[in-house]
Amino acid sequence: MLVNYFDRVNLSVSQQALTGAFSMSAVTFGYLSSAYNWTYAALQLPSGLILDRFGVRLVGRVSTVLWSVASFAAAIAGGIRSLFAARFLLGIGEAPTFPANAKAVGYWFPTQERSLATAMFDSAAKFAPGVGVPLIGILLLHIGWRWSFAVTGFISLLYFALFYAFYRNPSEDTKLSDAEREYIARGGAQPEDRAKAAQGAPLGYLLGKKKVWGLVLGFASYNYIFYLLLAWLPSYLASAHQLSLRSAVLYTGIPWVFSGFADLLIGGLLVDALVKRGWDSVRVRQAVLIGGTAFGLGIFGAAHASTPLVAVFWISVSMGGLSAASPVGWSIPSLIAPRESVGTLGGILNFGNQLAGIAAPIVTGYIRQATNSFSSAFTAAAIFLVIGICGYVFLLGRIEAIPEPS
Repeated sequence: MLVNYFDRVNLSVSQQALTGAFSMSAVTFGYLSSAYNWTYAALQLPSGLILDRFGVRLVGRVSTVLWSVASFAAAIAGGIRSLFAARFLLGIGEAPTFPANAKAVGYWFPTQERSLATAMFDSAAKFAPGVGVPLIGILLLHIGWRWSFAVTGFISLLYFALFYAFYRNPSEDTKLSDAEREYIARGGAQPEDRAKAAQGAPLGYLLGKKKVWGLVLGFASYNYIFYLLLAWLPSYLASAHQLSLRSAVLYTGIPWVFSGFADLLIGGLLVDALVKRGWDSVRVRQAVLIGGTAFGLGIFGAAHASTPLVAVFWISVSMGGLSAASPVGWSIPSLIAPRESVGTLGGILNFGNQLAGIAAPIVTGYIRQATNSFSSAFTAAAIFLVIGICGYVFLLGRIEAIPEPS
């Protein structure tokens, strides 16, 4: 996940350089920023089904090769069209990542440890911009935007070697002891069922459940703000608060690092600690999911910030709350999905996420060009978030298992 988001933020850091190289408008850059999400979204449902059929190990290896190639393709792009093609390929390669992680966590972790396990990979999506934006910004300033894309390609190849060498499902891991295997199963981990994996819950069956729609709507509203900031935060700080590129990328890192720690400490450690102490697991997860998402409304404060420090404060409040809720949201597919359907449900969830991810940079680009301001864009994001909170409350309801299809 860390490597995935290095790839994703590379474009936002490089906006000024790409605008100068290819004469792009704000609207064109908005479309380019969302191009990754088009193929990523289109492949969410197929990738979830493929994961449930062929497993995390094989799909993970193929996808890593594809996203590595995409990073190198961006480095040698000769124009806007080839940049679009590279971003399309990146979306194809990274499409299975979140559903695969959710499926792997479902296999490996008892339910009382699942929030922390989920937070481990989900927080990397926040630490990557926090660490990656300043580092990529420094690379860009010293060796140019092409080499910054090439460096992420080399990092991706390193990750491929590590994943190839180490990842196994529990049933494939010869070093897993009988005691560990029993502990995982007794704790409620999703069992591996190769016969069931050939079928799983039908897509239409899952789409007919209001819990699925509540989860999708709530998470999409979070993802809208996430991708708005992922694509536009450096540009917002530079233009709205008259910061240099160097200062903008350094300020940009603060909310992402803060949100990474909120993700790990609240959405992961705190949730699992309370569940292990006997607190009602459903109420704990719902409180963090809905309460954290409500803190995301801090984005409205950023819409009227008068200084970069005030803007960073409100963006940190917003992303910190949303990030605390995020691992709870991503643990839900493994908690409520019928057997061997976690990948499919994760694909449905991430499909909705990426529709929001497509819309956020484009809508923001149009609003920015029409108003020469980000205030209305942040206000629109806050309104969508209120709708998402209603989805969690009235449609998702209790976090409990969806019945197995007959």
